[in-house]
Amino acid sequence: MSYQVLARKWRPQNFKEMVGQQHVLKALVNALDSDRLHHAYLFTGTRGVGKTTIARVLAKCLNCEKGITSEPCCKCSSCREITEGRFVDLIEVDAASRTKIEDTRELLDNVQYAPTRGRFKVYLIDEVHMLSGHSFNALLKTLEEPPSHVKFLFATTDPQKLPVTILSRCLQFNLKRMSVELISNHLAMITNKESIESDKASLRLLSRIADGSMRDALSLLDQAISFGAGALKETEVREMLGTISHEPLLDLLKSVAIGDGEKVLADIEQMASVTPDFEAATDALIALLHKMAVLQVIPQTEEEDEMIKQLADQFSKEDVQLYYQIALHGRRDLPLSPDPRCGFEMIFLRLLTFRPLRDIAPAQNIITDESQQSEVSVTNETKKKTPIASSENKISDPSGSKTEIETKGIETQSSLADKSNAKINTVINEPPVINEPPPWGAAEEPPAQIAAVITPLQAQSNKTKKAILVEPNNANDSPSLLPTEWHEIVPLLNLTGRAAELIKHCILKSIEGGKVKLSLDKYGEDLLARTTTSQIESALSELYSKPINLLINTQHLNDETPAERTCRKNQERQQQAEDLINNDPFVKDLQNHFKAQVVPNSVKPKGTLRQ
Repeated sequence: MSYQVLARKWRPQNFKEMVGQQHVLKALVNALDSDRLHHAYLFTGTRGVGKTTIARVLAKCLNCEKGITSEPCCKCSSCREITEGRFVDLIEVDAASRTKIEDTRELLDNVQYAPTRGRFKVYLIDEVHMLSGHSFNALLKTLEEPPSHVKFLFATTDPQKLPVTILSRCLQFNLKRMSVELISNHLAMITNKESIESDKASLRLLSRIADGSMRDALSLLDQAISFGAGALKETEVREMLGTISHEPLLDLLKSVAIGDGEKVLADIEQMASVTPDFEAATDALIALLHKMAVLQVIPQTEEEDEMIKQLADQFSKEDVQLYYQIALHGRRDLPLSPDPRCGFEMIFLRLLTFRPLRDIAPAQNIITDESQQSEVSVTNETKKKTPIASSENKISDPSGSKTEIETKGIETQSSLADKSNAKINTVINEPPVINEPPPWGAAEEPPAQIAAVITPLQAQSNKTKKAILVEPNNANDSPSLLPTEWHEIVPLLNLTGRAAELIKHCILKSIEGGKVKLSLDKYGEDLLARTTTSQIESALSELYSKPINLLINTQHLNDETPAERTCRKNQERQQQAEDLINNDPFVKDLQNHFKAQVVPNSVKPKGTLRQ
C-alpha cells in the first residue's frame, strides 16, 4: 500500500475529532440534533482550517444510514463511501476549474432528480468565489428555493467576492485561524501515535510557521520527518526552515543591556558565518521582545526558557517597548538596506543608541523629604510672626539698635519647588516669549520689506476704527450716512437670505427725515418683495435705534453697488495672487529649467471676500 500523507491520513471523520472551530461545531451539532437544517451553508476562512472537512462530515451526518445525527457511525456504506470519495449523492465541484455558466447549468439540470443512494443530494462547491457572475445569477433561483432533497455546501477563502444575493441565501460560518497551542498539541498527538521521536520546541516551531493552518502544519511535519530521518529535533527543524534559534538573539540583547557595541558586532559576525536569513532573524527578534514585554506586564505568564525571563528583568518596560518599535521599523526598512546584514546591524546600533526619555525635569528642586517639608513650614511660620518695620526690611530691637534683615535672594525650598514646577509648565504649555527690541531700533524706521507688510495691516486697522455714521446736530435730526461708505454699512445690518442679496444690489441715494431712499439695479428686480423690504427696514431701525421708512426705486445705476464692489475686489485679489506667483523667482526658475507651467485657475488668493 502506498504512503498516505499525514494531512489526509489524519483528516477528522466526525465532529469530535475536529481541532478547534468550536463556535461552528456547536451550531451544526445543535441544528442536526434538533432537525433544524438549512438548505445552504457557507464556510469561510483561510486555507487549512477545516472548511472542506466540516462540509464532508456534515454530508456524512445527513446521509448516515442510522439517520440524521451529529455523530455518524462511520461504518455504514454511505459513511464509508463519503470517506473514500465515491458517494454518488455527494457532488464535489471545484469552482476554480468549472467557472463557466455551462458547467453550472449542467449541475442544476440534475437538481430536480431524487438522490440515488442517500437521504439528501449534497452539492459541495469548493472555492465558490471563483464562479463567474453569470454562474452566480443562474444559481440564485435554485439556491433560494431548492427541492427538499438538496443541500448546498459552499467553501471559500474570499467571501468578499461573493455577491450579496448569494450571502443572503446561506448560513455563513467563519472559521478562525488555529492557535499555536492547538496545532502543537495536535502534532504531539500525531507523532505519539505514529511513534515518531519529537521534542516540544520543534513542534512549536512548526506550529508557529504554519500560521494558523492545520494542513500546513501537517505538511511541514511530513517534511520535517523526512529531513530528520524519522525524528524531529529542533536544530534540524530550524535548519530545514531556515530560521534562527533564540540563543544568538539572547546574547545580542545581553550585549545591548551592558552597552557593549563591539560584542554586538562580533555576535552578528558569528551569525553571518552560518548564512542565516536575517529577515527571519528580525522576525524572531520581534517575537522575543514581545515575549519579554508580556513577561514584564504579567510575570506569572508561563515561559519555558528561563533565559528570556532573566533578560526581561534586565530591561525596563520603557526600554522593551522602544526596542520593539525600533525592531518593527527596522523590519520594514530591511528591504531598503544595501544587504540584509547591514539592516540587521543598524537595528542593534539603534538599540544601543536610543533610550526612552523618562524625566522631563530634574527632581532636585522638588521636596520629597518630610523633614525638609517640616523645616519649610517652621520657616514660613517664623516669617509670618516676624514684624517688618519698613519697605527697607529694617526692624528695631528693644535696646534701640537697628538690625537690617536682608531678605533679597532668600527663598524657601517650597518656593523654589513652586517656581521650578511653574517653569516646567511654562516650557511645556506656553510658547517662548522674546522680549528683545527690534533689530532696527526704537527710533529708526523698519526696513522696507517689513514696512510693506506692516503698513497695510495698520491701514486696515485704522480703517475699521473710522466712523461710518455722522452724528446729528440735534436730537430730532436723522442721521446722515456717507454714500461712499454704504458698502461698510451693509454688513452691519446682519441680513440673510433674500434680503441680504437685495441690499447688496442697492446704493444709498439720500436720508431725509427718517426716510431712507435706495436705488436698486436691474439685476435685483426679482428680489424685491414686501417681506424683504420689511426686513431691511427693521435692520436699519435697529442699527440707528429709531424708526426708519425705506423707499426702494428701480433704475439704471452708474455707481458701484456693494455686490459689484465685492466682485471687483475679488478679481483684483485674484490678479495680484497670479502676478505674485508668475513673478516669483523660484517659479521662473522652474519654468526656465524644466518648462513648467502654472495650471490655470489653480492659484487662489487667501481669504476671498464673500459676495
